[in-house]
Amino acid sequence: MKLLHIDSSALGANSVTRELSAAIAGRWRESFPDIQIEYRDLDANPLPHLTGGSLAQADATEAADAARTLEQFLAADVIVIGAPMYNFSIPSTLKAWIDRIAIAGKTFRYTETGPVGLAGGKKVIVASGRGGIHSGAPSDFQEPYLSQVFGFLGIDDVEFVRAEGVAYSPQHRSEALAAAHRAIPAPVGLRKAA
Repeated sequence: MKLLHIDSSALGANSVTRELSAAIAGRWRESFPDIQIEYRDLDANPLPHLTGGSLAQADATEAADAARTLEQFLAADVIVIGAPMYNFSIPSTLKAWIDRIAIAGKTFRYTETGPVGLAGGKKVIVASGRGGIHSGAPSDFQEPYLSQVFGFLGIDDVEFVRAEGVAYSPQHRSEALAAAHRAIPAPVGLRKAA
């Protein structure tokens, strides 16, 4: 089994999502000691934003990194993503990563009856951190967007572990993190898609 651990927070050691994503990946390692974990820090090692030059593969180094990113995603059985809410959505570095994995003919295709996801059989767990409280509110463009993207790619097993209101006060932060740690789902084995 392979787990891909992605972090996208710019807050380093002060990041709620980095703490939560590490705890989630750690639980998978405890439950499945032979699991292979790959880690990518999109703040320390960002992908360039998608441009016409990216699509034309004008830069060989960028094209090679994009191909590695896609292969890393395709090889993973479990994807753990630290995704803080920035301006009601996700960090632009995480969006740049999504632009490298949402590839026609590789992770989805269009048919006469509409799009079909090609990356099913994976589990995605998103560690979400929010300064305010946005669950179920019109201001939440993060979870609906991520659910839509991964669903479009054929992944319907997407869970969110969230800590909300962390900017309200130190007590709110502490309580939100404690609740999020308690909400981390138990790791379970996966069946490969046919």
